[in-house]
Amino acid sequence: MRWLVTGAGGMLGRDTVAALTRRGADVTGLTRTALDITDPDSVERVFTAHQPDIVVNCAAYTAVDDAETDEARALAVNGDGPRLLARACAASGARLLHVSTDYVFDGDTRATPYPEDHPPAPRTAYGRTKLAGERAVLSELPEHAAVVRTAWLYGVHGRSFVRTMMALEESRDTVDVVDDQRGQPTWSADVAERLADLGPLTGPAADGVFHATGSGEATWYELAREVFRGLGADPDRVRPTTSAAYPRPAPRPAYSVLAHGRWAAVGLPEPRDWRAALHEALPRIRRKHQGVPT
Repeated sequence: MRWLVTGAGGMLGRDTVAALTRRGADVTGLTRTALDITDPDSVERVFTAHQPDIVVNCAAYTAVDDAETDEARALAVNGDGPRLLARACAASGARLLHVSTDYVFDGDTRATPYPEDHPPAPRTAYGRTKLAGERAVLSELPEHAAVVRTAWLYGVHGRSFVRTMMALEESRDTVDVVDDQRGQPTWSADVAERLADLGPLTGPAADGVFHATGSGEATWYELAREVFRGLGADPDRVRPTTSAAYPRPAPRPAYSVLAHGRWAAVGLPEPRDWRAALHEALPRIRRKHQGVPT
């Protein structure tokens, strides 16, 4: 099978290409420069040249706050781009895995994990554009596509909350972190492995929506304390605060924990606990932070 990964210069895209490469897959990773998913001609050229069997769409507009005043551009990348990819996959017979987000839910009306079939109700421009992409993929390619929602991503590559806490641990005596937003810290490498698992699967059980987030739940404050603990630093240097202390253009969900019920249908266990993943990831992220080759 020939794999094509879009957005291969980003955190998740890089990890997905690496995961597939380790498995011996025939994989091509394309950055935004090589493939503009909003350009029909660019999409057509790439599909003609590479003839993929499985496409993993990691390309996205992820600037949550900027999307509030740039929704048209966010929609082009997050909504129109996935539609073009889905149409190209439909024409060529390829399967599409499309990465989405917890922001498709409102994050304020539940206190238990959102199942995969819970009705979306985004509160932000970013969430609306990502939901548009989900719906485009599933309508254009209903029998050969999966939407994989994730959240609170961190990884070796790129910026993330974990990398920020690592830098602040070195530069500040104390750090104030929000303790009234609850979600699921998720290592991008774990999501990449799930995408690699899911891609070759066929049949109705392998299509539709899946949630790929770390199991369990935490606040940003609890995550920051765990990062400090994993670095051998005193977690009490992290102090709780509220979202009101850090107003943002786009409202953040108070509760965006996702359920993982669909994985059992394809014979895979739930994703592992977020703490176990974090403590495996931290040494690798620290080496990258220190400039040591990973």
